[in-house]
Amino acid sequence: MPDARVQAAIDNWAPRMVTQGVDYNDFVRTTARTETWDEWLDEWTRTAELHLGLAREAEAEGHERTAGEAYVRAALCLHFAKYVWVVDPRRNRETTERARDALYEAHRLLDPSAERVEADRDGVTIRANLRRPPGVKRPPLAILIPGLDSTKEEFFHFEAVFLARGLATLSLDGPGQGEAGFAQSIRHDYEVAVSAALDALAGRPDLDLERVGAAGVSLGGYYAPRAAAFEPRLRAAAGVSGPRNFGELWDDLPALTRESFVHYSGSRDAEQGRERALRLDLAGVVGRVSQPMLVITGKLDRLIPWQSTKLIAEAAPNARFVLYEEGNHVCNNVAYRYRPLVADWLAEQLRA
Repeated sequence: MPDARVQAAIDNWAPRMVTQGVDYNDFVRTTARTETWDEWLDEWTRTAELHLGLAREAEAEGHERTAGEAYVRAALCLHFAKYVWVVDPRRNRETTERARDALYEAHRLLDPSAERVEADRDGVTIRANLRRPPGVKRPPLAILIPGLDSTKEEFFHFEAVFLARGLATLSLDGPGQGEAGFAQSIRHDYEVAVSAALDALAGRPDLDLERVGAAGVSLGGYYAPRAAAFEPRLRAAAGVSGPRNFGELWDDLPALTRESFVHYSGSRDAEQGRERALRLDLAGVVGRVSQPMLVITGKLDRLIPWQSTKLIAEAAPNARFVLYEEGNHVCNNVAYRYRPLVADWLAEQLRA
C-alpha cells in the first residue's frame, strides 16, 4: 500500500507522466513497487537504468533510432524520479544532471542539430535546448516554459508538436528550474530569463527572431504572460493552467507541491515559501499584455483552480480563454486537445 505522498503523486501526475512520454506499463510497474516516498527516486532510477541499458545495447548493434528513443525514456524516468522529490537535495541534483545527460544522448542520435544554449547575464542564469524544424531556413521561435517542477528535459515530445508545424523550439530552464536552478532560485520576474535567452540567440541567421512567442505550462502559465508583459520581443503568449496569484492558492496545494516550492524558491520554511509565492502575482501585470494571448485550463484541475486561470484571461486586453470541461491540471488527460491548439494558434500568430 503506497503512503500518502506516493498516492498523491500517482493521483495528481499520472496523466502528465504518460503524456510526456513515460511508458504506461513502466508507470504501473514502477509505482506498484514504490510504497514510501523515500523510495520514489530509487525506483524510478531503477526503471531509467533499464532504458539506459537498452539504449547502449541498441547503439552497439547499430540501431541508432532505437537507442535514441530509449535514451528519451531514460531521461524522462530520471526527470520524474526527482521532479518533486526534494528529500535529499544532493541526490536531486545528481539525478537532474543524469536526466540532462540522457537527453543529450537522445539528441545526438535523434536530432543532432539540437543545440545547448547557455546565458549568465545580469545575475540571471538560463540553460536551454534549441531545436529547429528540418527544411525551414528561418523558422519562427516558440519558447517553451516549464512550471514549478518541470524542466527542459520533460519537453522532448512537446517540442515535436511545434517542430511539426515549422516552428523552432527553445525549451528553457530559468531561475529555480532544472540545472539553472542550481545557480538561482525562483524569481517572480521571469521575463529576465526570457530576455537573457533572446539576447543569447541575437544575430542568428537560422532563426527569425522577429517572430517569437512563448508557451508555458502550470506555473509556466504564470511565467509566459508575465514575460509578455515586459518583453516586447514576444509577439504572442500562451499559458496552460497558470495561476493568477500562486500564493493565494497555498493552503489548498498538494503537500508535495508546497515542499517543492519551498525547495526551488530557496525558502527556509513553508511560511517564507508562502510569502514568496504571493509575489507570483499577475494582478496589475497582465493588463499590460497587448500581444495576443491564449489561456487554457481544465475544469477538473486539482492543483490550480480553473477560476484562477480564468482571471488571467479576463484581465488581458487581447486574450482567448479555453476551458476543457474534462481537463485536469495542464489538461494532460486531454493532451490531444490542448497541444495542437497551442501549437496551431502560436504558429498562426507568428506568421500573421
